[in-house]
Amino acid sequence: MTSGQQLRLYNSLGRRIMDFVPSADVVGMYSCGPTVYHFAHLGNMRAYVFADTLRRALRWKAIPVRQVVNITDVGHAVADSDTGEDKIEMAAAREERSVEEIAAFYTKAFFDDTTALNVLPADVYPRATEYVPDMIEFAARLEELGYTYLLPSGLYFDTSKSPGYGTLALLDLEGQREGARVEQIAGRINKSDFALWRTEEPGVRRVMRWKSPWGWGAPGWHLECSVMSMALLGQHFDIHTGGVDHRELHHVNEIAQSEAYLGDGQPWVRFWVHNEFLLMNNAKIAKSSGPVPRLADLVEAGYHPMAYRLFLLGGHYRSQLDFTTNAVDAAQATLRRLAGRVEALRPLPAAETYDAARALLPPEDKVAAAYLEHLDAAIAADMATPKILAALQESLRDTDISAEGLRVVVAAADALLGLGLAGLEVREVDRRRSAADLDPAEVELIERKIADRTQARMDRNWGRADEIRAELEALGVQVTDTPAGPTWELT
Repeated sequence: MTSGQQLRLYNSLGRRIMDFVPSADVVGMYSCGPTVYHFAHLGNMRAYVFADTLRRALRWKAIPVRQVVNITDVGHAVADSDTGEDKIEMAAAREERSVEEIAAFYTKAFFDDTTALNVLPADVYPRATEYVPDMIEFAARLEELGYTYLLPSGLYFDTSKSPGYGTLALLDLEGQREGARVEQIAGRINKSDFALWRTEEPGVRRVMRWKSPWGWGAPGWHLECSVMSMALLGQHFDIHTGGVDHRELHHVNEIAQSEAYLGDGQPWVRFWVHNEFLLMNNAKIAKSSGPVPRLADLVEAGYHPMAYRLFLLGGHYRSQLDFTTNAVDAAQATLRRLAGRVEALRPLPAAETYDAARALLPPEDKVAAAYLEHLDAAIAADMATPKILAALQESLRDTDISAEGLRVVVAAADALLGLGLAGLEVREVDRRRSAADLDPAEVELIERKIADRTQARMDRNWGRADEIRAELEALGVQVTDTPAGPTWELT
């Protein structure tokens, strides 16, 4: 039993909000991870902040979780297709590096971003390349059961033998099969059939290749998630997360192959929870559309990573969000205000669960207790983070709440939102470039110009002093004259 209000989640399987009651002592949670061929963009990162919020909601309800986030370092073809170049191999050719170097570099970049966004680490980050033998065994079992057929291009799953195919996407069976794909594959029976194994094309030797019963090649993209999740969470588990784009194809295919493999008539995963798209200029952000902003671009522009997290939490995870400069400016300003107001309340207590927060409340502070119930109701109602933010900001303005009660409310809200308010300083939010960001030669140039300007002022050569000030401003340097001498900072 969990304390507080019953946690309810929107289950994409059936498109309805349901009570979430764990089926085991530890909830298994699988989150589709990155394909490490390129930097993750802001739209990609929404999925991991959303999954992290779900982790925090479960922790709040004292529900133990084991989360797996896969690292796709093989098998994902360009355009999510069953034929053509592998994304990792194509990136290696483009950047003139090995596939191992590409995977390692972009995996590190992904972890840098999740760390900056205060995403709780998953329990396991399996690499697809580590599980290829298991994938071959999985596909061979499906072949034994009669769910597959072999073509020169690979081993394919016959979706006509999957009675519930397409249920997750809420598409009619024939419509899904006729409209699922546009790529033409010779010999494919149904347009919705997908590759379990992709064999090498004649005369083409892949960089990443494995020997299989169907020839040299590599696994299909969908196969890895079924295999790794079962290996690490068990044949059935409670929660599978990902972006809403996966709901229409990738997750549909995962379900089909997994339930065929298990053959027990039971749903493979109980809850499918998806976040909506991030938009830019009212269009979905995608790498295929050209250069897209990264978290590092925001930081370079002077925004704190938590401002982006706050921007995401300001909308419900199932609502599309339009990324605009005005929106992230507003998030940055809100973060600055929150950091400033929370500074005086530190240190914050540990209030990561509902029961812990309740126990910390001063018994006589009914106002704080009411706020805590607001937080609990919001997170329980399908993770209504905008309501949590509203309650947090209202509590910080409330003159009727005690100082200790406010500390508990802020700590609880912070545990749910993951903004790091317990240690976030206003100066971090307003971070500008400093001398520490410059190399020694740049610092030497700036200080030499400032010394020249000082000498010009001493010589009463005001024109030359003004020229040097203009030169410094062009370098992004602001000089302030003080009784103790000039000081400077980067603008």
